[in-house]
Amino acid sequence: MSSRVPSAPSVAGVLLVSLLAACSGNPKPRDYAFPPPEAPAAGTVVEGVASWYGPGYDGKKTSSGEVFDQDALTAAHAYWAFGTRVRVTLLSTGRSVTVRINDRFPSHKGRAIDLSRGAAKAIGLIGPGTGTVRLEVVE
Repeated sequence: MSSRVPSAPSVAGVLLVSLLAACSGNPKPRDYAFPPPEAPAAGTVVEGVASWYGPGYDGKKTSSGEVFDQDALTAAHAYWAFGTRVRVTLLSTGRSVTVRINDRFPSHKGRAIDLSRGAAKAIGLIGPGTGTVRLEVVE
């Protein structure tokens, strides 16, 4: 039996394939193509998972162009029109808050909405970080 040591070119090939495979995950937000905006009808109801954001984004521009205030009652949605007002109810607490859509986020994470810190605090979402919510378009 002979013991064969892999050659440098074959090791380099394996490393190159591994590197390319590692780069093929979820798209980076700047490369993500958002769907066209949609103006949902008042009364539209959707259930899904909510998350929240704030630290690191406060004071920066949102996708709508306005400055993000992490303590305002706002949210990001993948495609609902900016200005859409949505009642968000965290099902585990029964608490609701009405938010205004002013930002976008890639929906590849399987989330329905991303709330500002202020909105998340109002319904008790800060601690768990994510939770099942009911979204109802109010206007």
